Amino acid sequence: MAPTPALIFDLDGTLVDTAPDLLGATNAVLAARRRSPIDPASLRHMVGFGAQRLIAQAMAATGAAADAEDMAALTEIFLDHYTAHLADFSRPFAGVEATLAQLKAGGARLGVLTNKPHALTAPLLEKLGLGDYFTAIYGAGRRDYTKPDPRIFHEVAGDLLAGAGGRAIMIGDSLTDLQTARAAGVPCVLLSYGYSPVPAKDLGADVVLDDFAELPAALSGLGF
Repeated sequence: MAPTPALIFDLDGTLVDTAPDLLGATNAVLAARRRSPIDPASLRHMVGFGAQRLIAQAMAATGAAADAEDMAALTEIFLDHYTAHLADFSRPFAGVEATLAQLKAGGARLGVLTNKPHALTAPLLEKLGLGDYFTAIYGAGRRDYTKPDPRIFHEVAGDLLAGAGGRAIMIGDSLTDLQTARAAGVPCVLLSYGYSPVPAKDLGADVVLDDFAELPAALSGLGF
């Protein structure tokens, strides 16, 4: 019997196009400080490093950098707005749900590893009808370390495999996901349509895909 594969997915920019609702929350922060809103194209290159990094980049792009002592208040504005509008416009990317169903039916164990706050990750997946595909879901705050720290990857893989002796792989869209995979000593697949400020094809992943539906064939080519 072939070893059980543990497929560990990033969320924003990989499984779900969350940019529209993240944009709304970011612009709520900017409006609260009387800044001009940012546009969707600018926002897409700020996602993937956590809420505070997103806020800091948006503030710097529209004026003076955020004061460190103001960051807690700005983060609260962001999270309050985002929690209230978590899935107004966010949707799975094309081919995601059908491909997850195919992979799970084939015996793969699926997990999510994201730097989105953990308290928002599972609710978003549930609202979009994706939650049941994943055995392990880890967001920021579940541990006191996040991607690209390899410890968090190995914990997700351990939960998925639970002694089954299979192999794990990271599937994402950004340098953070690639760094996580390299630190953990596992392969990495990147999706080119995500939020990386550097094109995925230039990051050095094992495989780069333009279409999520191509993932099963790519995994087979990597021995999964």
